[in-house]
Amino acid sequence: MRDTIRNAIFSRIVDGTYSAGDRLIELNLAREFNVSQAPVREALRALEALGLVDCERYRGTRVRAPKVSDLREAYEMRAILEERAAQLAVPCPPELLQELGLHLKKMHAAAHSLEAAAYAQEAIRFHRKIVAASGNRIFLDTWDTLQLEMRAHLAVLHVGETVQHYAQAHDEILEALMHDDGARAGLLLRRLMERFLATLTEPGTRT
Repeated sequence: MRDTIRNAIFSRIVDGTYSAGDRLIELNLAREFNVSQAPVREALRALEALGLVDCERYRGTRVRAPKVSDLREAYEMRAILEERAAQLAVPCPPELLQELGLHLKKMHAAAHSLEAAAYAQEAIRFHRKIVAASGNRIFLDTWDTLQLEMRAHLAVLHVGETVQHYAQAHDEILEALMHDDGARAGLLLRRLMERFLATLTEPGTRT
């Protein structure tokens, strides 16, 4: 239930239903979702870890505006982790390559339709499967704790390029994995993250 509440509040922050400075009252949210205040409190703490709310004792919880600076550290870690994961993932089994290909196809379709949220969802699935294929449980646990699925949705709001550019970059990553070239796939993943970081912009400056 915590995740359901977290995702609902997250969506409201992203779509503007909740604005920066708005107060989120645990009791009201608990009544809305028909739960105790405990899962609401856990959901708000998860959002605080993403930098989307400020929780202060005796003062309550207020919405924060998403900031580029809140994304950078997670994506810097992601660049390092995914590069090594790709190196360990080869040789990739045929079923994994097929799954990655399906995600990539959906990424291109979403990019063509300018559906940034759908693109982010498929992209994060693509990357997570590569990390999982590394066989390193700690890599995957670390990747998951970064809450990248939610950060990816935030990131597309700030990136200074259209998602088409990023969808195309994944073609080369998949090709390298198909040729069992983990070093190249890892390098391409790291460069993709670095390129992404270099083009992040604050709201209102998107090109």
